[in-house]
Amino acid sequence: MLQPSRTKYRKAHRGVIKGLAMRGSDINFGEYAIKTTESGYLTSRQIESARKTIVRFLKKGGKLWIRVFPDKPYTTHAAEAPMGWGKGSVEMYRAPVKPGRIIFELGDISPEIAREALEKAAYKLPLKMKVVLSRNDF
Repeated sequence: MLQPSRTKYRKAHRGVIKGLAMRGSDINFGEYAIKTTESGYLTSRQIESARKTIVRFLKKGGKLWIRVFPDKPYTTHAAEAPMGWGKGSVEMYRAPVKPGRIIFELGDISPEIAREALEKAAYKLPLKMKVVLSRNDF
């Protein structure tokens, strides 16, 4: 699973995800990608599940780039913990994503296989996604 090796602070405020993605909204490494069309969080488990789906579908062909990293801690309390016992312990790490953010990129592969692999990966993720191309092959 993806998670930071060390952090400056153990716990973080939740924050608000507003606006469109300015960074990470262009294809930089491959030719094909999936892009979010809504905002939300991706957990390290969801990213890993989508990555495994792509790798299994491609077998040994193509190159994959992961463009998001879950570095925001998510905390939870134990069940039936009373109020006033402070912030809970870190349960997992999530990546906040804005609309327009590239999640995965693929290269060195035919467009039909790339589209199918990315659609299978998008099915594993909780946000609405769109397959994007840097060249017009479809």
